[in-house]
Formats: sequence, structure tokens, C-alpha cells
Amino acid sequence: MQEKVAVWALALGQTLGYACYFYVFAALVLDWQRDLPWSHGLLAAGPMLAIGTAAVLSPRIGRWVDSGQTVRLMVAGSAVGAGALSLLAMASHPAMYLLAFAGLGAAQALCLYEVCFGLLIRKYGSAARGPITKVTLVAGLASTLAFPAGAWLAHAYGWRMTVWIAAAVALFVILPLHLWGARVLAVPVVPRASGAAPRPSWRQIIARPGAQRLMLLFAVVNLDHWMLIGLLRPLLADMSVADTMGILAAAMVGPAQVLGRLALMGAGERLAPARATILTVIALIAAAACLLLAGVIGPALFAFAAFQGAAMGVMTILRPLLVAEVSGAADYGAASAILGLPGLAATAVAPMLGTVLLGAGGAALAIWTALGLTVLALVLALRRAV
Repeated sequence: MQEKVAVWALALGQTLGYACYFYVFAALVLDWQRDLPWSHGLLAAGPMLAIGTAAVLSPRIGRWVDSGQTVRLMVAGSAVGAGALSLLAMASHPAMYLLAFAGLGAAQALCLYEVCFGLLIRKYGSAARGPITKVTLVAGLASTLAFPAGAWLAHAYGWRMTVWIAAAVALFVILPLHLWGARVLAVPVVPRASGAAPRPSWRQIIARPGAQRLMLLFAVVNLDHWMLIGLLRPLLADMSVADTMGILAAAMVGPAQVLGRLALMGAGERLAPARATILTVIALIAAAACLLLAGVIGPALFAFAAFQGAAMGVMTILRPLLVAEVSGAADYGAASAILGLPGLAATAVAPMLGTVLLGAGGAALAIWTALGLTVLALVLALRRAV
């Protein structure tokens, strides 16, 4: 019983963690564009630096996960996130803003999905799909929480107070949840036998069958998703869609993620990861097509949110399962880190790329680019299934 409660505690901690550390940019970017005398490119450099920091740290953190350090990692990440948000709330110079986002990237790498999934895979092994699904079912509501809460709090109290509130949540809610949940579920690491083979190098992990194609697939999917979601409000503003509609659509992405995960859970073992990946990418193609029509057909915006959210919700569960197929459980942390690096890099550059495309050709160019990325992802998914 205690273990079941611990899984839900981690689920709530991950939800609040993503809302505070990850979605803060997408939720408040319009307020920063209006209030801060900095270029849009500089603002977009914040999340790019955050994900870049996470990418740099993730290989070492993956090794720490494999050595059983998940409790310390999740506590440290929560504390670092609180500090970074405090710095962001006080930011009056670009250097403070960028340093705060570097701290948020460190927090993401230390205590969000990858470390949490490593903990669950080590605890439950091949049965980890159920606990991972439970965590992601709740954490899928992070954007649903972040967008409306960020908009309302920023309107009522200003964006700085909004970020201070997020810092308090990180310190007094996320940290205790991660500490208790991780302690309950942590599994002692058995020392390696004296004659055991050394842990595989990153080069050996990348050389495993299917690893490189998986890396490219993660990169393409992340580039599509975070370019559209991270800049959804500016994209819709360029299409003359009311900001209230954009906030509502962004808030729908979270529930759609939950519904997608419920559908995957209902399908169970009947839907293999390879086939589920193909269906997921098809949903991403449909989402981009719907967003193209959102400026002239209002309901298409909500169809976009439904398809995009459901697809990425399923992909969040598929990702650790696909990595585990390539690596196994013993070296999951290291494999997840190295195979996920292109995806992190894509997530880092997505807001900047979207900003450049938006400035060069408006929302249409950015969305057509995203559509092309999803078609490439489908080719990769089909080749992997062969």
C-alpha cells in the first residue's frame, strides 16, 4: 500500500515540477515580451539554455541513476529548482534571466521524468509500464495547471509574484513529495561482481541495433512538439486568434495527454510499442494539419490540442519502454541519457527555431515546418517497425 501511495506522490511531484520548471516560459512568455525591454530572441534563449544545461548534465546523471542515487538527485533537483525560480523572479538583467534558466535546466535533469523513470524501472523491471503510466497520467496535467494559473496569477499579481509562488511550491511541496516517494521506492544497488563486465560506454550504447534511429526519432518529435507548444500563444496571435482561445487550447493539451495514456493503458500488451509509435506519429501529423486551419476554422484549434496532447502523452510512456528495449534495465539510466541527448537538443533549439520561422514567414512557415518534421518522424517509425 505504501508503495502505491509513493507512486502517486511522485506523480504529483512531477506534475508540479513540470509546471514550475518547464512550462514557466510558455505560460509567461507574453508577459515577459510586454514587460521586459529585451528582444524576443533573448527571451527564447532562456528555455534553450535550460534544455542545453539538462543535456550537458544528463549523461552524468544517468550514471548516478544506475548507481542508486535517485533519492539524492530528486531532492537536489527540487532545491535547485526553487533557487532558480527565486532568481528568475528577481531578474532585472539578461544575465540573471539566463542564469535562472540554466538553473531550471539543472532542476529538470536532476528530478523530472528521466530520473523518476529510472527509479521506477529499477524498482519494477518489466512491470514498470503500469507505475510509469500512473505518474504520467497525473503529470500530463502540468500544462493544464501552468497555462491558466500562470495567466491568472500574472494578471492579478504580476509575473514576478507568480514566479515567487512557483518557487515556494518547489521548496515546500515538490521537495517533500520527491523525498518521501523516492525513499519508499528506492532499491539498493547490488555491487558489481569483481569479474563482471564493465558498464557499456556511450559509444557502445549508440552502436546497439536501432539506437541511432531512435535518437533521431526522439529529436524530430521533440522539435515539432516544443516549437508549436512553446510558442503556441505567439503563433496564434500571428494568426489573429484571440489569446483567450490560445490559453484554453494550451490548457486542453494536458487532459488530452491523460486521455492518450488511458487509451494506451487500455490497449495493454495488445498494442506493441513499435505499432503504438506509428499511430502516435500519425496523430502528430493530424495535429499540425489542424493547426494550419485554426485561423479560419475555430474548432480546428481544439482538434490540434487533442491530437498533439494525446500523441505526446503516449510518447512519454513509449520513450522509456523503447529505450529499455534497446538497453535493458541494468543500464537504463546511462542509455536513456545518451539516447535522449538529440531529443533534449531539439527541445532546446525549438523555441529559437520557432521564433526565427515566425519572424521570417509568420505562423504558416513555422507550422508547415512542423508538419514536415512529423512526416519525417513517420518514416523513421515505419522503418523501425520493419
